[in-house]
This record gives sequence, C-alpha cells and structure tokens, in this order.
Amino acid sequence: MPTAVEPYRGTRTMVMRPFVPSVRSAKAGAERARRATGQVLIRPIFDRQLTLLESDLAPKARGFLGEFKRMTKVSKAVAPATSSRAAAKRELPEHFKAYKHVWVFVEQERGQVHPVSWELMGAGRRLADKLKVDLAAVVIGPEGEATRDAALESFCYGADLTYLVTDNVLLEYRNEAYTKALSELVNKYKPEILLLGATTLGRDLAGSVATTLLTGLTADCTALDVDADGSLAATRPTFGGSLLCTIYTLNYRPQMATVRPRVMPMPDRVVRDAARIIIHPLNLVEDDIVTKVLSFIPDRDSEISNLAYADIVVAGGLGLGSQENFHLVRQLAVLLGAEYGCSRPLVQRGWVTSDRQIGQTGKTIRPKLYIAAGISGAIQHRVGVEGADLIVAINTDKNAPIFDFAHIAIVKDAMQLLPALTAAFRARLLPLSRAQIAS
Repeated sequence: MPTAVEPYRGTRTMVMRPFVPSVRSAKAGAERARRATGQVLIRPIFDRQLTLLESDLAPKARGFLGEFKRMTKVSKAVAPATSSRAAAKRELPEHFKAYKHVWVFVEQERGQVHPVSWELMGAGRRLADKLKVDLAAVVIGPEGEATRDAALESFCYGADLTYLVTDNVLLEYRNEAYTKALSELVNKYKPEILLLGATTLGRDLAGSVATTLLTGLTADCTALDVDADGSLAATRPTFGGSLLCTIYTLNYRPQMATVRPRVMPMPDRVVRDAARIIIHPLNLVEDDIVTKVLSFIPDRDSEISNLAYADIVVAGGLGLGSQENFHLVRQLAVLLGAEYGCSRPLVQRGWVTSDRQIGQTGKTIRPKLYIAAGISGAIQHRVGVEGADLIVAINTDKNAPIFDFAHIAIVKDAMQLLPALTAAFRARLLPLSRAQIAS
C-alpha cells in the first residue's frame, strides 16, 4: 500500500502513515475540490518547509518525500481562478445584516477599571467613525457605586451609549456568569464588532464568548482597521512573530478581537455628561454557578514590574554578553527612576525573570523614553516597543533590525557605553526629581 510522509513542523522527524485512496463518488469528488482550494492557499508555505527538510535528509527519506509531493500535487484544473480574500467572501447571511455598532468591554475588578479598556475606547472610536455607527461601552459587575462610576466614566472616553449589567453574583469574576451576561447582550443588541483587552480576564472571557456565539476571534492584535467593505481588519504577529498577518471574520458576527495593554494609545479624557445607559437584567442566581470563590490572595509580586505603564524603560539583550553584565542596565534604570526589561533570549537563558520580558510574548510598552542596549530588534521585540515616543538603540551591528525603527541609533559596544551614559546622567540629572526627568 502506498505511504505518505508527514513532516512535523519544527523537527526533522518523519512519520509514516498509511495512505488510503478516497472513495470514487460524487461526494468524495466534492470533498477533493474543497480541499484543493485550501491547498492552493497553503502550498507556497508548505513547499518551502519541504525544501528546507529535504536538504538535510538521507537519500532514502528523500525518496519518501518525493512520493509525498507527488501524491499531494494540486491539479491546475481544480485550482480557483484567484485565491484573494474577495474571492473567498460570500454574501453575509441575512440574520447577520442587522448587526451594527462597535462595542468595547470595560474590564473592572475590585472597583478598578483596567486602563486597556480606555485604550480600546480610543481604537473603537476610530472604527465606529469609519463605519458611521455608535461606539458602546459594556460594563458588567456587582451592584454598587464602582460599577456605576465605570459606566459614567465610559462617556468621558467617547462612548455614545453604555450597556450596564449589575448583579451581586458578578462580584468576583467567574467565566460562567460573565460569559452568560455578555453573550445575552450580544444576542439581544447585535454589535458587529466586539473588542476586549488581552489581559488574563479578557483572554478567558473572549474565548468563551466567541465559542458560545460561534464566531471568530483574533487574539493579541497590534492594529485594528476597517476595510472598504466594512469588515474588521485585525492584524497580529504570526509564525513566531516573524510575520504580521491581517485576519478577517467575513461571514460571522460579531467580529471579535483582543488587544494587549499599551498597544493602543490612551485617548484624552474629556468630561461629558452621561448619554444613554441601557440596563440589562441578568437572570442568574448563585446556585446556577458551579465555580465558587473562596478567598482572594493578591499576587505578592504584582507591584514589582510596571513595565507597561513606565515613562522610562531601559532594556538589555544578548549583546550584553553575560548575565553578570545585566547589572549595567539595572544601574542606569535606577538612576533614571525607570523600569528595566529585557528581550526574550535573556528570559529563555534564565538571566532575567519573565515579568521583565518586552515584546510579542512579553510586555507591550509605550514609554516616553526607551533605551535598548544590545538588542537586535527582531519583529517579536519591535511590536512591543514601537509605540515609544523616543527609542535609543545601542548595538555593535550597524545592520541590526532595531536601527530601522529607532529614533537614535548608536553603533557602539553597550558594555562601554552604558557605564558612560550612567556617569553622564548622574552628573546632569541627580539634582532633578523623577517627574522632571520623565518630562
């Protein structure tokens, strides 16, 4: 019986599996045509992966690889005329055409609204203006003054109306209760776009709501826009951060996306009177909720790292040479009243704790000043820092990617420059206060 060779991505392991020919029927023919369309889209990526594998394989394995290529060859006769998004888009189902407006979930816990909610209000305002629809805030929480204040505050960040769900069963975040509240709101009032912060709470809630509503969700977006036909264009890193891709939810509603803190700029707060507040009752009692919160224990390390909201950040990378040399970064950060961070390789080597990692898989920052010493600036790092007002990059490699987006590029050994910078800053800034340094 013929066999197919399946390369496992990221390794050179080859696994042999039986190849069973499809049943020759009308149904099987339709299935083959459907799969062929998908193959046309992924074929360039797949061929490149096979080529990389083939160069390092033994001759016998190359023979199996050639057989696999032959069996998965896509016939030109069944290939579609175009693989563009326009060709893939179908008419939006009739019951989804009533979905309008942009919603932002306002995340709050223990009376405090997470700043990412107001950042998303600014992004949502731009999307709503392009679509010529309303921007709505969604506030879910326990009965009391804190929840009402969050609803009123949403108007100061651009909301045209606010949906409010209050119930004492919402005192502590529990997925079941919050999913029910948000899903009921969506099913009743039908938004076309729903945005949530990519926090621990937001990620948990977004995935659950998207599954309940049977719609798409794009996580950890770095940019949001609306294209010519009104679809949400959500951009995020992919392939380990080496590429940026734009994802569309073409034929389902609402279009959902999460955005990490500090990715979007904080909009100006403008004092406004409350407009429309729509109160939605939650028909849920405590006995209906399986999860129980026994107690709340604050994270003892929660205040150690405040990278996301620091005005000044100093970070180091592999260019520092060794873990012992990272103290130069800390010294400069302490002098400037700054937070310190690092690139991903330093966390992977155990030089610095993960709460200090900056980039796609770490923290996103938007400081007034960012000093990067010995960091190459791969795209994984770039997406986490390019919102900084001023980026000063220090690297011995004049072709380092970080110089493509840094405002000030210094081709110098960080081991020599960091002590000199620290001494110069100490002489100039020691008499000043931290607030004066940041300004």
